[in-house]
Amino acid sequence: MSFVPEVVVWRLTQHLDPMSIIVLAITLVLFVVALFAKGFTHDLLLEAGVFLVSMKLIMMMYKSGATAKEMKEKLRRIQAAVEQIAQQSSGRPDSGLPGQSPQ
Repeated sequence: MSFVPEVVVWRLTQHLDPMSIIVLAITLVLFVVALFAKGFTHDLLLEAGVFLVSMKLIMMMYKSGATAKEMKEKLRRIQAAVEQIAQQSSGRPDSGLPGQSPQ
């Protein structure tokens, strides 16, 4: 499996808004700058902790976006099934949805 940056960026833009991607990039740049500015000292642990918290928040946003997209698709399928059942039952006068009396 090869690493293709365009695929990674495309997948990120599916679930993250542009501002989240900008925050991700700025956080990464600041972490790298802090790494070189402070060196491998005790402060590196603090910088790594801040970076990991930012990454965790972004991963949670990605997961939330993916879940929302999946739920929308499931709701769309349910709505289509209910509409199909309603169309089928409207053709027969004595059949209706459960709990409804025929009109």
